[in-house]
Amino acid sequence: MERRGASGRCTVQEQRARWERKRACTARELLETERRYQEQLGLVATYFVGILRAKGTLRPAERQALFGPWELIYGASQELLPYLEGEHWGQGLESFCPHLELYTQFAANAERSWTTLQEQLKKNKRFRRFVRLQEGRPEFGSLHLQDLLPLPLQRLQQYENLVVALAENTGPNSPDQQQLTRAARLISETAQKVYSIGQKQKNDQHLRRVQALLSGRQAKGLTSGRWFLRQGWLLVVPPHGEPRPRMFFLFSDVLLMAKPRPPLHLLQSGTFACRALYPMAQCQLHRVFGHSGGPCGGLLSLSFPHEKLLLMCTDQEELLHWHHSLTLAISSQKN
Repeated sequence: MERRGASGRCTVQEQRARWERKRACTARELLETERRYQEQLGLVATYFVGILRAKGTLRPAERQALFGPWELIYGASQELLPYLEGEHWGQGLESFCPHLELYTQFAANAERSWTTLQEQLKKNKRFRRFVRLQEGRPEFGSLHLQDLLPLPLQRLQQYENLVVALAENTGPNSPDQQQLTRAARLISETAQKVYSIGQKQKNDQHLRRVQALLSGRQAKGLTSGRWFLRQGWLLVVPPHGEPRPRMFFLFSDVLLMAKPRPPLHLLQSGTFACRALYPMAQCQLHRVFGHSGGPCGGLLSLSFPHEKLLLMCTDQEELLHWHHSLTLAISSQKN
């Protein structure tokens, strides 16, 4: 049982001992996972990048598009591991930080890498056979190339968690405390850059998908430069008559209302025609019904300078999601 002072708090010695235990545990995890990470990097570098370069199965541009700076990332890990094995945590991580730009480059190339892999597997018979042969090696176990390609981005997140924990559990009088603190900050900044790159890539994918769903002269360029938030069917309630189903696409700055093309349309079946664009900066949102949390959905009122929309949703959970997304879009335009 831990000894405590008169106030019931841990003594300074006990707190230091706790820090040391956490530091030792984190350092051990960093070392062990780095060994496994380097081993997997080496599998791809040796059995894919190196052999593909020697065989010429892929053109240099295709190989670069697929793997990006993989070999340089592998080299950075090879430099880092001896420091970790010698327990020179601060010195090793500080020397590693100049290589973090490789992870930013890798993230920027991630979408292109995935597209290249799918294209080559589909159209390049030699490459497809080569990948199948390499993945069958006992060194790979049950791992496939597509499982290994995201590895550096996954490792960057581990670096952030482990190095931040290592820095936090290193006492202020430790000789490598400042080095670890700087490394933790730089790794966290890089992880944030990589996250932003990933979010932009996902948004671009959404925009391309939505643009493909829209047809007609008015649809050209509607999604360019926007941030996608949500899409779905809602019922437009007119002043008179029956509610009409419409597809809505919500972006950070506008709400797009679209009508489905007729199923028998020769060229544009399955697409939507843009009917209106509503600027979210001018929107006032109110929930008319649906406050009680019952299962029957409710109504949302959207007021614009020259028009008012009354939108019905029959599902309560979907209504809440739409209300949240619309509120987010409106607030983003007013900040």
